[in-house]
This record gives sequence, C-alpha cells and structure tokens, in this order.
Amino acid sequence: MKILLVEDEKKLSDTIKESLEDEYDIEQAFDGEDAILFAKQDIYDVIILDLMLPIKNGYEVLDEIRAEGISVPVLILTAKDALNDKLKGFKKGADDYLTKPFAKEELKARIEAMIRRNNPNYFQKELTFKELRLNVNSRKAYIGDAELNLQGKQFDMLEYLLNAQNRIITKEQIFDKIWGFESETTANVVEVYASGIRKELKKFNYDKYFKTIRGVGYMLS
Repeated sequence: MKILLVEDEKKLSDTIKESLEDEYDIEQAFDGEDAILFAKQDIYDVIILDLMLPIKNGYEVLDEIRAEGISVPVLILTAKDALNDKLKGFKKGADDYLTKPFAKEELKARIEAMIRRNNPNYFQKELTFKELRLNVNSRKAYIGDAELNLQGKQFDMLEYLLNAQNRIITKEQIFDKIWGFESETTANVVEVYASGIRKELKKFNYDKYFKTIRGVGYMLS
C-alpha cells in the first residue's frame, strides 16, 4: 500500500515516514509542485498533505488533483486548527483533517479508516476474481484448488489488478506503484511480468480475463 507524504519540514516528514514505513510504502514530496506531479500518477492509496507548503500551498494542490479527477483519499495535516481552515479543506476535497501536534497512533487510525472507506478489499486477507484467489498474507494464488506459480512482483502486479477489477491500469502506474520512481530498471519490465502472469493464467484458461489495452496498459475483466 502506497502513501504520498507531502510535508516541507524534512525532520517531521522523516519522523512520520519512520512511524508508517513498517506498514506502508512511503514516498515524500517537500513542496506543492512536486506533490501535484506525484499525485497525478494516481498510484497512491492515501495522500497526507500539509497546508503550508512552498511554491503551491495544500489548498492549491487539492484543487489541481481533484480537477484531474483523482479521487485518492487526502488527509490534511497542519498546524491550522481554525474551523474556517477545516471547512475550506473539506470543500476542496479533503477526506480528513489532523492538527499538529498529533499522536502517531491517531494518524495510523485515520489512515486506515480512510482506506477502509475507499477500498474495503485492502484489508481482506483474500482477494477474489471468479475462481482466482490471492491470499495477501501468504502471498499465494490459486485457481480452484490449484496453486499458481507466481514469482515476487508477479504477485504484486496481479494483486494490483485484482484491487482495480474492470479498470484499466496504465503501464506507468504499474511501474511506479510496484517498482517505484527511483527504480534503476525501465517501464518495459512491466511487459515481461505481464507475459509471465498471462502464461500462468493460460494453464487454467484464465488468460482471457487478463486483458492488454494496446499502447495503454492492462485490466482484469
């Protein structure tokens, strides 16, 4: 699960990252411009957004990502605690609001609550599509009683598509979500892993559900 943390105070940002990174994959942005650039990839499960940011403030970030149709849950994290500030944030599309200073336990609870509201499947131990089952804890996949031979990021890629059933996911989104912006490999690796998944699904005639949208990406449908 991937979180974009937007906080210009590096020490605080690093502290928040340390408190969350055992449970989530955290990527950091330190100004509003980078926040918009990252958010437009539409690969995050939650965005934690400070309001007082360099270049563009948090309200402007919210305006731009919502105008792009990006519906990722946003938790505003700020020292501003006036009612008008909170209402302004909610009107611009924020999902929750946490005032500094805060307890890390409350931050974690609010993040989990937003994820549950947005996609309850994320906290299920098993994801399903017809007779295809992925056990998230054991990282094993089955069709019926037969186990699929999925290696490493093949499982991650199939899990991503299962969580986004009937929705096209671009190659760039898959690459950024699973390999990350700083990966030394290229987005072409997505095609290699997609081919491996398709071959495994073909043994059970499930490759017909793993669809390639030429020039765009993939979907499970």
